[in-house]
Amino acid sequence: MQNSTTVTEFLLTRFSDVWELRVLYSTIFVLTYLATLLGNFVIVTVTTLDQGLHTPMYFFLRNLSVLDMCYISVTVPKACVIFLLDNRVISVVDCVAQVFLVVLFAFVELLFLTIMAHDRYVAICHPLHYAVIMNPQVCVQMSLASLLGGVIYAGFHTGVTFWLPFCQSNVIHQIFCDIPSLLKLACSDTFINEIVLFISSVVFAGGCFSFIIFSYIHIFSTVFKFPTRGERGKVFSTCVPHILVMTVFVSTATAVYMKPNSNTSTIQGMIISVFYAMVPPLLNPIIYSLRNKQIKEAVRRIMSRIG
Repeated sequence: MQNSTTVTEFLLTRFSDVWELRVLYSTIFVLTYLATLLGNFVIVTVTTLDQGLHTPMYFFLRNLSVLDMCYISVTVPKACVIFLLDNRVISVVDCVAQVFLVVLFAFVELLFLTIMAHDRYVAICHPLHYAVIMNPQVCVQMSLASLLGGVIYAGFHTGVTFWLPFCQSNVIHQIFCDIPSLLKLACSDTFINEIVLFISSVVFAGGCFSFIIFSYIHIFSTVFKFPTRGERGKVFSTCVPHILVMTVFVSTATAVYMKPNSNTSTIQGMIISVFYAMVPPLLNPIIYSLRNKQIKEAVRRIMSRIG
């Protein structure tokens, strides 16, 4: 960070200054947060305790659930604090940490979703080689590589963002620190930052999305050759939830990061950011548990043991 930076703290923005609305928003955020933690914790518990779910697909689903609990914990607790208290201040250090962690978890989440698409592709299109291609060692290596890639990606973007001098307004028009909002506060030219952010987002998100589309084209072309409807339904029960989660996550994240300096209204931008930071972690356990028979059966088995 350059010495010319004079801002020592930032002020986050609420949806409203009306006390009743602040309490309402805080209540919604807290309930969403608790539901997300509970849902993902159930998936982690079930996929850990049930031996029948010790497969690569559920290994990555468990990792995704742990990641989602961390992801939503970076933004929601602080947002609830600024809703309920008069203190909207966040220190530069805390802001740096929040930006780094948000980008890290978003990056790794997208990679996990991509790996899960690859897992389904191998399982359905190359079932005889599945145990060899997706062996436990490979699964662990892919997970660690995703985390390492996320640390490098998040570290780079956090570094180039906070290298900029912030010597004008310190009001971030967002409920948490994110790169697009911070670029608007810089008092130097941010063109290079915007280009780098745009290109990296296109290459990374576009590459992952293209890989997933390619995988599912092959998956569905294989599925429609299955002789029975029951076999098709079993495949769709695991693939459709993944497509829904991926679509929500990519569409909302793209709306935020592909237009870092757009003229989008403050409230609209905040709502879009809330969707990409809160909705995917909430939807993951709901969609996977409602659409996945194996998860529901495993929950029943565990509950019957407890009972």
